[in-house]
Amino acid sequence: MSDEPQSWAPRDSSGAGASPGNDRPTASGEQPGKRPGQRPGKKARPRRTGWRRAVPTWRMTLGTLLGLVVLLGAGIFAAYRLVDIPAANASATAQSNVYLYSDGSVIARDGDVNREKVKLSQVPPTVQHAVLAAEDRDFYTDDRAVDVKAMLRAGWNTVTGKGKQGGSTITQQYVKNYYLGQERTVLRKAKEAIIAVKLNRQQTKDQIFEGYLNTSYFGRNAYGIQAAAQAYYGKNVEELTTAEGAYLASLLNAPSAYDVVAHPGNRPAAQRRWNYVLGGMVKERWLTAAERATTRFPTPGEAKPSNGLSGQRGYIVQAVEDYLNRRGILDAKTLATGGYRITTTLDKAKQDAFVEAVDDNVTAKTSADRAADRNVRVGGASIVPETGKVVALYGGIDYTKQYVSNATRRDYQVGSIFKPFVLASAVVNDSTTQDGRRITPNTVYDGTNKRTVVGVQGSTDYAPANEDDADYGDITVRVATDKSVNSVYAQMAQDVGPAKVRDTAIALGIPADTPDLTAAPSIALGTANASVLDMAEAYATLADHGRHGRYVLVEKVTKDGAEIELPERTTEQAVSREAADTTTAVLRSVVEGGTGTAAQAVGRPAVGKTGTAEEDRAAWFAGYTPDLASVVAVMGQNPDTGAQTPLYGALGLARVNGGGAPAETWAAYTEAALRPSPAKEFDLRPAPGSDEGDELLIDENADGGTDPSSSPDPDASPDSTSEATPDSSAPPTTGPSTGGNTGGSTGGVTTGGADEGAVSVPDGND
Repeated sequence: MSDEPQSWAPRDSSGAGASPGNDRPTASGEQPGKRPGQRPGKKARPRRTGWRRAVPTWRMTLGTLLGLVVLLGAGIFAAYRLVDIPAANASATAQSNVYLYSDGSVIARDGDVNREKVKLSQVPPTVQHAVLAAEDRDFYTDDRAVDVKAMLRAGWNTVTGKGKQGGSTITQQYVKNYYLGQERTVLRKAKEAIIAVKLNRQQTKDQIFEGYLNTSYFGRNAYGIQAAAQAYYGKNVEELTTAEGAYLASLLNAPSAYDVVAHPGNRPAAQRRWNYVLGGMVKERWLTAAERATTRFPTPGEAKPSNGLSGQRGYIVQAVEDYLNRRGILDAKTLATGGYRITTTLDKAKQDAFVEAVDDNVTAKTSADRAADRNVRVGGASIVPETGKVVALYGGIDYTKQYVSNATRRDYQVGSIFKPFVLASAVVNDSTTQDGRRITPNTVYDGTNKRTVVGVQGSTDYAPANEDDADYGDITVRVATDKSVNSVYAQMAQDVGPAKVRDTAIALGIPADTPDLTAAPSIALGTANASVLDMAEAYATLADHGRHGRYVLVEKVTKDGAEIELPERTTEQAVSREAADTTTAVLRSVVEGGTGTAAQAVGRPAVGKTGTAEEDRAAWFAGYTPDLASVVAVMGQNPDTGAQTPLYGALGLARVNGGGAPAETWAAYTEAALRPSPAKEFDLRPAPGSDEGDELLIDENADGGTDPSSSPDPDASPDSTSEATPDSSAPPTTGPSTGGNTGGSTGGVTTGGADEGAVSVPDGND
C-alpha cells in the first residue's frame, strides 16, 4: 500500500457535489439511459420497434443455422450407425410374372430368369469403358460413393416437371439393384446413399463395378452383361466389340426405348444414345477419334425367347409389357423384377377363334411349293367398342419364329381402310367441294383415272391412279367408297383440307406420331403406317357413334396380394355422332355390294372397308358390327432379310387383296366370336342428305356426266397393281370440283422417286 497522500477527493455519497447535468447512478448502480451491462461511454442502440421486431437478428439466424447443422449431422451420424448393409433383395433373383386371360386362366409365365455372372476380367476393357461413359465417367477417379450435386439436380428436375431422373453413381445403382428396390421414394434414396457410402469403404471399385455389371437389367429378360451379350448378339461377353458394348451400355438407360428389333421405330433414339456413349469414350480418351470414325452401329439379332412364350403367348406378353410401360403403370425394369400377376382383357374363346380363323383362311392355304407363301404374315386385333377392351390379338405365326408382332408394328401402309376417315372429316367440318357443294355420301365427284387433284390455287400436280387405271366418270361418294376410287378420295381430302383429315384421324384414335401421317391429298389413300391395333381403335370409335377412349389391354395388376392402381378409361365425343353414323351407313354398302362382300359370311349386320398397301405389300380388312370392331392384315415380308415383299402369287392367287383372305378371316372370326350373342342392328343417325334415296347433287356445269351404273366393274380384281403416279402428259381435268373453298394443302405432291419430297402412295383400289 502506498504512503503517498491521495490526490483525489472522496466521493460524496449524498450527491451534493454533483454538478448539474451529470448523470447519477440508478438504484441498480447503472447510469440512466444505459442498458444493463453496457460499458461506460458507449452509446445505447435504439430498441427495435414495429415490423423489425418480427425479423430475427443475425445472432438468432446464425444460431438457428448452427443448430440445424448440428441436428442434421447428428441425424446422418445416427443413420450411418443404424443402417447396415442388408442381404441381397428378391429383385436380385427375379420372380416370374403371370399373365392371365380375363377369366383367370393362364396365358403365359415369363419366369425364366436369364442371368450368368462373370468376372470383371472377362469383360473387355472397351466394353467396361462404354458402360462407364454411359453411366458414371468419374467412377474410378472420384472417391465419393454418392454424387450429392447430381442427386439435387435430378431432384430439382423431377419436381419442376422435367422428367424423373436418377442422378446416381454406379455404386448407388448397384446398391439399388442388389440390396434395395426400384421404387422412387425419399426413404429409399436416403438408405441407398448411406449403404453406398458404407459399401464404398468395404469393397474395391472393381468389386462394385463387377457387381453392377452382373445385376443390371438390359431388356429381353437379360440380367447382367453376359446374358445381354447372348440375348442381343448371340455371343459371350469376351467376344463383344466396342460398337456392341456401346449399344449394350445404351440399353442401361431405358431398355425398352432402345431395342431396335422389337420396336424398329426406336432406331433414331437408340443411335443417338449410342453416339453419346462413343462420344464420351473419346472425350475420356478411352477411344481414339480415328477408331470412333470407323465404328458402325451394330444392329442386334432377333431375340430368342423361351418355348414358354411360343405361339401367340409371346406376342401377348410383349403387347402387355409395352402397354404397362407406355401407360406409366410399370416400367420395364420394375416389371422385370417379377412377382406380378397381370389379368388382361383378352377373352380366351375369342382369342382361340382368331387363331382358328387365320389358320383356316390363310395358313391352310399356304404351300411349301410356293416361294411367295414363305413371305405371308398375318396381324389381327379385336376391340369391344363400348368398353375399349381388347379381346383378341393375333401377332404372327409363332413368337419363337417371328419376334416382331404384326398386331402392333407400324411399318406397313394401311391403304384404303383410311378412306372412311376422310368422309367422317368432311361431315365433321361441314366441308364443301371446290365449287361450293356440301360433301355428303351423295355428292358427285369426277372419278376419271389419274385426274389431277385441284386446290384453291389450281392444279397440285398430284394425279393418283385408280385400280387397273379404270375411269368411272361422275360418281357419288357412296359409289366411290364401294369401289374405292382413288381419284375421288384424293380430291375429297383436298376439299376437306388434308390437315383437317389428319386431325380427324388422330381424334378417332390414330396416334399423332404415326409414321407418314402426312397432311397431303395422298393421306386419303392410306400412306400412313398405323398398326393393326391402332386401326382397330379408330374403327371402334366409329362403331361407338364417334365416342373415343383409348383401348384397354389390362384389367388388374397385383403383387404380393396388393393391387396396383390402374388409370381410369375416359371417353370423349371425338367426332359428332352424325359424322360417325354417316360413315357407318356408307361402309355398310361396301359389305352389301362393294369390295368387301366376303364379309357377309358373318351372318349379321356388319360394315367394313378393304385396303391395299403400295405394291400389294399388305392387304387389309377393317370392319365392325355394333358390338365388335376388328382389323385383319395380311402382310408380305421376307423371313431372311426382313424386307417387305409384294404378295403376288401368295395363297395360290395372282394377287392378295383386302376383299379376299383378310375379309374372309374377319368374317370367320367375328361369326365365331359373336356366335353366343344375338345379332344387333345398327342404330344410326346420319347427317341430313346422307340417305341413299336422297337426290343426287350433280353439278349442272359438269360436262358429260356419266351414269354410275355404267362405270367399269372392279369386282373381278378388287385391288390395283398399277403405280399411282401423276399423268404428266394429260392436262388436268377439274370435273365438278373447281373453284375455291376450304383449302388444305395446295402445294404440289408427286409420287415416284425422282422428285424431291416424293410421296409413296398405295396402289389403286380394293
